[in-house]
Amino acid sequence: MIDQIFSYREMCDRENVQVLQRGMNYRLNPKYSVILMSRRSNAPYHDRILADGTSVEYEGHDESKTENTPFPKRYDQPLRTKSGRLTQNGLFANAADQFKNDARLPEKVRVYEKVLPGVWSLKGLFDLVDYSIKSDGIRNVIIFRLDLSDQQEMDLDLGSADETHNRLIPSEVKLEVWKRDKGVCVICGSEKNLHFDHDLPFSRGGTSLSSKNIRILCAKHNLSKSDKIE
Repeated sequence: MIDQIFSYREMCDRENVQVLQRGMNYRLNPKYSVILMSRRSNAPYHDRILADGTSVEYEGHDESKTENTPFPKRYDQPLRTKSGRLTQNGLFANAADQFKNDARLPEKVRVYEKVLPGVWSLKGLFDLVDYSIKSDGIRNVIIFRLDLSDQQEMDLDLGSADETHNRLIPSEVKLEVWKRDKGVCVICGSEKNLHFDHDLPFSRGGTSLSSKNIRILCAKHNLSKSDKIE
């Protein structure tokens, strides 16, 4: 379910891996790829939610730090390794090119966002639709464009698309709500299977942009509420 909250261990278990060390994971699952994003002030990359509230710009990743590249942020973000193999940047860029040039279905990408150390939120299933290469004044960086998919039911156990979540909750709102609600369900105090919930559903005019309309609920109370106004 979109906006579900996971510990790092729960996120790894959900993706059937021991660790998720990379931010970009092309075809981690045969049906979709996975990216980890962060909009925190100390994040190494500049990811952002666009003004439409349903699209994400995700920055590609740097060269690995080695003896030959001691300062990766001085080098262009690579599409290929020195041996010619596609990097994670290259794999995602190739998928975007195939979508644009061959009219294929877009690559499905699960996006997780870091809220706090060890706390992650599932932003949902996105379509990888485009990328561009831009200069930041020092080197070239790759910017991927992902749009919230209208086919959330394709995301395995996420269930069908929920119109109450067709607007992304900004990172700063999630952080404020997490601190305010102390990381537990506001109804029963549960610390498990948590979600960021719209008090007044988005489909009925509720906003995603204010912490006053967002709260933490456990899965039981989130699902029992459904689209009802309490």
